[in-house]
Amino acid sequence: MTPFAQAILTWYDAYGRKNLPWQQNKNAYRVWLSEIMLQQTQVATVIPYFERFLERFPTVQTLAAAPQDEVLHFWTGLGYYARARNLHKAAQMVVSEYGGEFPTDLEQMNALPGVGRSTAAAVLSSVYKKPHAILDGNVKRTLARCFAVEGWPGQKSVENQLWHYAEMHTPKVDVDKYNQAMMDMGAMICTRSKPKCSLCPVESFCLAKQQGNPQEYPGKKPKTDKPVKATWFVMLYHDNAVWLEQRPQSGIWGGLYCFPQSEIANIQTTIDQRAISDSTITSQQTLIAFRHTFSHYHLDITPILLQLSRKPDIIMEGSKGLWYNLSQPDEIGLAAPVKQLLHSLPFDIDSHI
Repeated sequence: MTPFAQAILTWYDAYGRKNLPWQQNKNAYRVWLSEIMLQQTQVATVIPYFERFLERFPTVQTLAAAPQDEVLHFWTGLGYYARARNLHKAAQMVVSEYGGEFPTDLEQMNALPGVGRSTAAAVLSSVYKKPHAILDGNVKRTLARCFAVEGWPGQKSVENQLWHYAEMHTPKVDVDKYNQAMMDMGAMICTRSKPKCSLCPVESFCLAKQQGNPQEYPGKKPKTDKPVKATWFVMLYHDNAVWLEQRPQSGIWGGLYCFPQSEIANIQTTIDQRAISDSTITSQQTLIAFRHTFSHYHLDITPILLQLSRKPDIIMEGSKGLWYNLSQPDEIGLAAPVKQLLHSLPFDIDSHI
């Protein structure tokens, strides 16, 4: 065991996190679920979602058997919905190909949808104590500072250097504690801003500290201005319900329910395609526009609310949609801006139109 690893383990024994929900009654399903949720999401945010999700889907079998709409509903609010779709696919694969038992081989675990090398290693090291290195965001930051690895970790050459140091120092024994300690270090000590260097167990190893510039590591992603796109949400409303349509599985908000979308020039076509006649529209109101930001662009959304005197018999051939009752909502996955918009509507919407 390297002196670096020994220092990390000694610190973990004294200060590491040992009471997180997925550390209790530990099994591969619970740890895998937590690792997927923790991708690009902080622990404090994940905990209530994890507990609620586990209450509804206590085993990989119950998750695999559930409809995707329900899985997405319980994921709503966590974002990055491809994670939820892949989670569902992976659960089905574990049940159909591995008899409901998660694989213990790194390559097989890595091959599950949405898993990847670091997540696979995290599960196998935590549950089965397999000596595999991990490299999540917290670990990347700690290693980049300790060993002065220059450049943005999203670049393959930089990532490869970080994997080299991760594998060099991952011990053969107590690997479950060590990997958890490395994640804790990044979350508690070697934080993104204002790192607590005076409390760090590997301060004496840290080249960035010796250089006096730990906040220069890791290198930042090359900055590019995000483009701005625009869309209109066409909100069809009748009898305290709004019409929602399921998005295609690929693309933004894949598999989630959303209002019909349109460019401003095509709003009338969007309405006509859903068998809404002018005589059916009793009022029309343009609501306040707002911006939703994705990782790669901004989307400016303008909602237009149309109150209908009746629901059309068939809204749109071939579309998977439903009338979403505002007082007794269905358990479906909603796109984040849809959820935001529905929460902003007055409960007695008829009196406000």
